[in-house]
Amino acid sequence: MSAPRISFEFFPPQTLDASFRLWETVQMLAPLKPAFASVTYGAGGTTRRLTHEAVTTIGRNYGLNVAAHLTCVDATKSETLAIAEAYAEAGVTEIVALRGDAPKGASRFVPHPLGFAHSVELIESLAASGKFKIRVGAYPEPHPDAADPLADVRWLKRKIDAGASSAITQFFFDADTFFRFRDACAKEGISAPIIPGILPVQSWAGTKKFAARCGTSVPARLDEAFAMAARDGREELLALTQCTTLCTRLIEGGVEDLHFYTLNKPHLTLQVCRALGLAPDVALEKVA
Repeated sequence: MSAPRISFEFFPPQTLDASFRLWETVQMLAPLKPAFASVTYGAGGTTRRLTHEAVTTIGRNYGLNVAAHLTCVDATKSETLAIAEAYAEAGVTEIVALRGDAPKGASRFVPHPLGFAHSVELIESLAASGKFKIRVGAYPEPHPDAADPLADVRWLKRKIDAGASSAITQFFFDADTFFRFRDACAKEGISAPIIPGILPVQSWAGTKKFAARCGTSVPARLDEAFAMAARDGREELLALTQCTTLCTRLIEGGVEDLHFYTLNKPHLTLQVCRALGLAPDVALEKVA
């Protein structure tokens, strides 16, 4: 059983303190030699400039292959493609193409009158440029906007057919959730790699809120375990054990890539990678 490739997601900082945390995170995780690192795009496209700065700085200063998130939210087609062109001019060769979340205060996504109606249109335009390797999102549990359980699989097929080369899933807590989704995708004729997204639990309360927003189910056994761990002061140990166990099951099930949502907090992700034997002898000092 060969070791899987790993990758990390970061988000662009909006304050000076957040900037220090991002660069400390990248510095700690870069020695693990990830296949790529992605940088998110704020809800409603609110971090366009910050995302561009983070992407180019990480690529230039740390030598990582950076995949920039790009969404359809609140921008015309020409504005969105101009952002993509700026990435290309900066040497960025990978994009994570997404529809994007609704702008703050809006209850649902509404396309810009002159913008891309959805992610498939964006992917088609990016693919036509021939300048990028395109990754997309995938949902092993139904997306809140999905009409039925198979809608996400069929939509992923459309995104792959439009020019995407791989997909990164939303996070989940049960390996069988991923395996069922992977099997459903194979039955639908999807052969592109589907990379499981892994969220190390930094805060159980925060993780549950995040799960509720994106449709990720929370197993009762895990909720009970974290409640008990909180009483005993063992939350970090449980988080490490839970995440390592999940990754181990995925690897045993044939997964060849793991994508970690770091939340710009490197310590737990690094510990998990160490436990899996995927990290070199990197210091584990906790970032304040």
